Amino acid sequence: MTAGTTLMKSTTAEHELVALQREHGRPLFALLLRLCDGDRQRAEDLVQETLVRAWQHPEALRADDFDSVRPWLLTVGRRLAIDARRARQARPAEVGDAVLEHSPVCADHAERSAATLDVREAVKTLTPEHREVLVLVYFQGASVAEAAEALGIPPGTVKSRAYYALRALRRVLPGYAADLR
Repeated sequence: MTAGTTLMKSTTAEHELVALQREHGRPLFALLLRLCDGDRQRAEDLVQETLVRAWQHPEALRADDFDSVRPWLLTVGRRLAIDARRARQARPAEVGDAVLEHSPVCADHAERSAATLDVREAVKTLTPEHREVLVLVYFQGASVAEAAEALGIPPGTVKSRAYYALRALRRVLPGYAADLR
C-alpha cells in the first residue's frame, strides 16, 4: 500500500463520517440530550464519542444485517450516556468556591470548650445571689416564676438579679457581649 492509497482511504473515511453526521447527527443528539437531562455540552461530547466509535468500527457500519446504521449509532450513544452517568455517580459531586462561601460553618469543639471555661470562670466572679438566679434561669431553663418560687423571692427580684448578672458578665467577657444579649 502506498502513501497515496492511505491518503485516499482516510479521505473516504472522512467523507463517510461527515455523511454519517449529516444524516444521523440530529436524532442522535436529540436522544443524548434527553439522556443527559438537557446538558447540551455533555450531549455534544457523547455525539462526538459515538462518531469516533463509528469511525473505529467501520465493519459495523457496513454490515449487511440491517438497512440503516441509525439503530447501531443510537445504541452506542445510549450505552455511552449510561456509562457516563454511572461514572459521574461513582465520583463525589464537585464543589465550587461559590457553594463553600454560602455553606454554614460548624463551630469547632475546641472553641466551644474554651468558651465554656471562660463563662464558668466569669460566673464565679458574680455574687452568690446573682449566680443562683443566673444558674436557675439560663443554665437550668427555669421560668422567672419557677426561679422565684425556688429561691423564695419575688419574680421582679429574679428579673432584676438576672439583668444585673448578665450586665456583670458582659463586663468580664467583652468578646462574648453579642452572645449575652
